[in-house]
Amino acid sequence: MGLDEDALEYHERDPPGKLAIRTTKPTNTQRDLSLAYSPGVAAPCRAIDDDPENAFRYTSKGNLVGVVSNGSAVLGLGDIGAQAGKPVMEGKGVLFKRFADIDVFDVELDLDDPDAFVEAVAAMEPTFGGINIEDVAAPDCFVIEEALRERTNVPVFHDDQHGTAIISGAALLNAADVADKDLADLEVVFSGAGASAIATARFYVSLGVDADNVTMVDSSGIITTDRGDVNEYKREFARDVPGGDLADAMAGADVFVGLSVAGIVSPEMVQSMADDPIIFAMANPDPEIGYEAAKEARDDTVIMATGRSDYPNQVNNVLGFPFIFRGALDVRATDINEEMKVAAAEALADLAREDVPDAVVRAYGDQPLQFGPEYIIPKPLDPRVLFEVAPAVAEAAMESGAARTDVEAEAYRERLEARLGKSREMMRIVINKARSDPKRVALAEGDDEKMIRAAYQLVEEGIADPVLIGDGETIAATLDDLGLDFDPDVVDPDADTGRYERYADRLYELRKRRGVTRSEAGDLVRRDPNYLGSVMVEAGDADALLTGLTHHYPSALRPPLQVIGTAPDADYAAGVYMLAFKNRVVFCADCTVNLDPDAEMLAEVTRHSAALARRFNVEPRAAMLSYSNFGSVSNEATRKPRDAVELLHEQGVDFPVDGEMQADTAVVEDILRGTYEFSELDEPANLLVFPNLESGNIGYKLLQRLGGADAIGPMLVGMDKPVHVLQRGDDVQDIVNLAAVAVVDAQEGDERA
Repeated sequence: MGLDEDALEYHERDPPGKLAIRTTKPTNTQRDLSLAYSPGVAAPCRAIDDDPENAFRYTSKGNLVGVVSNGSAVLGLGDIGAQAGKPVMEGKGVLFKRFADIDVFDVELDLDDPDAFVEAVAAMEPTFGGINIEDVAAPDCFVIEEALRERTNVPVFHDDQHGTAIISGAALLNAADVADKDLADLEVVFSGAGASAIATARFYVSLGVDADNVTMVDSSGIITTDRGDVNEYKREFARDVPGGDLADAMAGADVFVGLSVAGIVSPEMVQSMADDPIIFAMANPDPEIGYEAAKEARDDTVIMATGRSDYPNQVNNVLGFPFIFRGALDVRATDINEEMKVAAAEALADLAREDVPDAVVRAYGDQPLQFGPEYIIPKPLDPRVLFEVAPAVAEAAMESGAARTDVEAEAYRERLEARLGKSREMMRIVINKARSDPKRVALAEGDDEKMIRAAYQLVEEGIADPVLIGDGETIAATLDDLGLDFDPDVVDPDADTGRYERYADRLYELRKRRGVTRSEAGDLVRRDPNYLGSVMVEAGDADALLTGLTHHYPSALRPPLQVIGTAPDADYAAGVYMLAFKNRVVFCADCTVNLDPDAEMLAEVTRHSAALARRFNVEPRAAMLSYSNFGSVSNEATRKPRDAVELLHEQGVDFPVDGEMQADTAVVEDILRGTYEFSELDEPANLLVFPNLESGNIGYKLLQRLGGADAIGPMLVGMDKPVHVLQRGDDVQDIVNLAAVAVVDAQEGDERA
């Protein structure tokens, strides 16, 4: 099928459309319904009547945006009417929800008169925390937005005007920097003089472009002060210059901004521009000049952006409106003012200069993403946009007086991370603990690009003091290639022979009665970073070790087990995964180390896994899993978890633990409390202890893939000093997460010492 047929099938699939309403509170019992509606609903009604601000407290208003259109200028379809534009408005709602967790009601008004449109939308103000005007033709869109901003006390934003302005404004900030040009000196030419072009020109002036340097060209040519056929909005950018066409305007210009029609710019026009020209050809679906044609027209650097996703530097409004509204809603802003828009553009520009997460790179075909001519705007799928733009907008709202409530920066960031998933919320707890007292973390494969990028991030976020073990020249070259400006601590055994000899001596002392000669110890330290890193931690020259990025798990684990060993109260190490679902966290043990543990091993693994859960501020409730429920089957396999429970009770553990029990019994409250009310667990388990390695590995992977959980780990418990073994191919963020866990492990080790 073609794209049109695929799209029709997508929208028709049951249920039709793209949006639905769901309940956010329990509605399972008569009492639930009496609280949700009559008679309980009267209480919040009275509270709102007493104080209208309580609407944000007791209703969904504070997270609800109205996407309102009359269908007079829908995408590239033109004036197709309100009802035909509804799929686009629903799509806008999808983007609000997907990128910023904002709920949307789409409202299609069959109104051509702008005054009637304003009256209808203003009357709906009690419903919404914000209003997004969408796909309304110029000049009515200007009249409507201005009137609604005056009439209402909630943020009103016409994305067709301001979205492109803000995103391309961010691109302009970085493009000017790459081209080594000052904003105030830029000669900027606009092709098109509609709502988006006028709003973008205004915004560029807010960023620092000189209004006298802006030339706007419409279908009749350059807009000059002599022309009598321009409306009041175009007249704002009329210049006292000779008339002419687009080619005349572009001669000598630094910047071309296309918001018009495809194919209107020729290679000769590009050749006539100033050195290192900036070309934003944003007509959709086809730009004013093709990417390849613009690049090939010049021998110098052409900094090019389009509205297309198949070329670098896509100017996509989804980088703006979800996050701008998120910040505005969260401080109950009365407006989205110029300061908030500038803050959004600057935050986007700053983010484009940061190292790009591996997941984002993979999402875009593993193409290189590094600040420069081919990367001046973040990608729409970069989750960090939420954490950068929304706080910047919220702060600007507070500073400019548009906010009705304040937020504290760090707490607000944590709230935003929680919106993107429980795993981010949980990791934020550990990262905050790590930042309170960073430790030295040795990264065994330190000359690997991912380890170097992770080290940079650890330093930037104040999580740890990384030590890169590897070839110093390779590390220096990689830092230069990546453009990372930091000076890491590097341990290169070939360059630091004194340290190498000392570590070789120590390894020999530890392993000489385990078949290791002095010569072999020297070779192990020099050739195997896992041994070198393990000795560093054992000797106290590093507080923790991360390894395994390029090694098989068993071979990466063996050196730290031999050199560092298990803790005094542990005979076994174990691998634990934290699985984060939308509203629930479950720890799974042991999933990586012990093949067929006995009852004593299971009990020990449970104790150490419970301690790990508490590092994430989770009070453990442990279930020993089996295919049997509390003696329903009795054999050696089912007695093992049962005996482990008895051992833990005898040891007087300070957390509830029970079993043996089946997996659904452990996690489903109705089964646990309804059928097995005698269980030690008052609530479903959040620590699942599997009876053997096979079941543990299978179980956590099924939960992760079919249950849609984010997995953090494996986290190694039971070691004498913090060691964590990565999975081969882990992302930079996985490395950073495990490093943070290792730092918290080391902090707790200091407290025990």
